[in-house]
Amino acid sequence: MKKPISRRAALRGLGTAVALPFLESLAPAQTAARAAAAPKRLAFVYVPNGVNMAHWTPSQPGQLDTLTGILAPLDPFKSHVNVIGGMTLDKGRANGDGPGDHARAMSTFLTGRQPRKTHGADIRVGISADQHVANVIGDQTRFPSLELGIERGQQAGNCDSGYSCAYSSNLSWRGESTPNAKETDPKAVFERLFGSGSSGERAASRARRDADAASILDFVQDDARRLNNTLGQGDRRKLDEYLSSVREVEQRIERARATASTPPPRPNMPAPTGTPGDVKDHIRLMCDLLVLSFQTDTTRVVTFPIANDGSNRPYRFIDVPEGHHDLSHHGSDPAKLAKIAKINTFHTEQLAYLLGRMQAVREANNTTLLDNVMLVYGSGLGDGNRHNHDDLPILLCGKGGGTITAGRHLMFPKRADTPLMNLYLALFQRMGAPAASFGDSTGVLSI
Repeated sequence: MKKPISRRAALRGLGTAVALPFLESLAPAQTAARAAAAPKRLAFVYVPNGVNMAHWTPSQPGQLDTLTGILAPLDPFKSHVNVIGGMTLDKGRANGDGPGDHARAMSTFLTGRQPRKTHGADIRVGISADQHVANVIGDQTRFPSLELGIERGQQAGNCDSGYSCAYSSNLSWRGESTPNAKETDPKAVFERLFGSGSSGERAASRARRDADAASILDFVQDDARRLNNTLGQGDRRKLDEYLSSVREVEQRIERARATASTPPPRPNMPAPTGTPGDVKDHIRLMCDLLVLSFQTDTTRVVTFPIANDGSNRPYRFIDVPEGHHDLSHHGSDPAKLAKIAKINTFHTEQLAYLLGRMQAVREANNTTLLDNVMLVYGSGLGDGNRHNHDDLPILLCGKGGGTITAGRHLMFPKRADTPLMNLYLALFQRMGAPAASFGDSTGVLSI
């Protein structure tokens, strides 16, 4: 049974609950554990189709110096980043099942289990790492976990050489046959984070906001005014900055929906469904919502695939008009490899944006959200042309509440086939959800 969320931890109005960040003035009213130390959070950010490994891997193991190539956007945050080489997804390999590496890459990234090769209803892979943690600590927050995404994808059909589309469209799995569909509409995520009360109250709140072009903050202004009178000067500033960030995200969502509702200039083309048409704006909105969910302790576990595996999205705005998946079959063509590196760099630029937003959030004991998070970023493929599932591109960002030494390039022997699940066992321990084994793990990774 979930623990009730303290009324003092949120501003409330009709169908609305705006959760609060940590405020020293409210420390006695907020939980003792949260007052003593900020909670640890766990996030998984997935990118498809592998990367250009020649532009990814630092020159040597040890302390990270200046980052170059694909990782260059992360240089300002290198003291909070570990580059981890030599990780393997053995269950992403064929193991007798033939082609279908994209489906296996995504479905095994958090499960470490061999997916059943089927495009029927009898899908099976395994519970994912995020859900293992959510099952143990999820009762401490309003939502046990949050599943975000950019490309919705399909939950059935044949998407990759006989594998169900569910495998290449879902990162989070509640059970071995039950994927957690991701939410790709920022407005829906916003409403989920800040909606409260009965379904009727939430609907009434949305209807009134839409009719009056009102902000969700208008519904909690009385509660906010009363709270502000009880806060110290520093907390008043922090509350104002937080509410301003909520309003900024809300305004950006509304602008994106207004833009999306404008009919496109080409005839016979259906109007977009409300998500931003610009993929960069879409990703960054989702990053901001991810940060808000952690900042308010609404959840401590988030998954966020930037695209489905096998995605063939073009990136014309960075001069890459070809589809991502098509380019990943580069055949060692230097021009194609350069374009793959451009896409990969665009993705790490969005990761840098996310880390910057986390670093800007101040928490208890003079820490930041980035100090208290553990964020795994990577792909279930190494080189998209080879379709290999060893020596994966993996980053571990954040310091896990001081339990992780960052700023290093850790290289585990490629010949050892060290399971990626070993890393997750180490993170489970830090999240208070230890496990003797998970997926195809062989032991706890030393990090």
